Amino acid sequence: MIKSAIYVIGGSILIGIGINYFLIPNHLINGGMIGLGLIIKYAFNLKPGLTIIALSLPLYIYAFFRYKNYFFNGLHGLLISAFFIDLFQPLSLWTSPPILSSAIVGGMFVGTGVSLLLLVNASTGGGDLLALMIANASALNVGLVIFMIDLVVILSGSIAIREVTIIYSFILICVIGITTFTITKKFSNKNP
Repeated sequence: MIKSAIYVIGGSILIGIGINYFLIPNHLINGGMIGLGLIIKYAFNLKPGLTIIALSLPLYIYAFFRYKNYFFNGLHGLLISAFFIDLFQPLSLWTSPPILSSAIVGGMFVGTGVSLLLLVNASTGGGDLLALMIANASALNVGLVIFMIDLVVILSGSIAIREVTIIYSFILICVIGITTFTITKKFSNKNP
């Protein structure tokens, strides 16, 4: 239980730093509920963490009835990661690296953070929760499922953000997907 808490807190800190220092200043968009939260932040200047919680509620209600284990494991991941995303928001005012570096390094931060949560069956929001449910019901790796969801979100996000960031956002989700796939595949049999 202590290891799980360390994974969730550590992963959430990495996600909060990655989003606020690398993604937001460059108007990059992630996928899943985080990506939807970023789209809403860019369009309406709302707090992304609180938005992610609101958008994730329907999937968590569904999980409560169908996948209680994912609900209880994922709920604390959602709340803690949303907290750190909003807590580290002042980092978005700092000068971030150039956009390509931000897409790559930010993707590694976020992908590692998401992986740490997934290794203990926690998630950052409804998108990861949905990916866990799909991966559980199929032979697909959770990192691959997340990548597919992320692709749909950034393509739909092209309406709300400058077109040039879509290419870098695609690079970002590729890095997140590769990082998540690699870490979860390597360590999934070694859950804490």
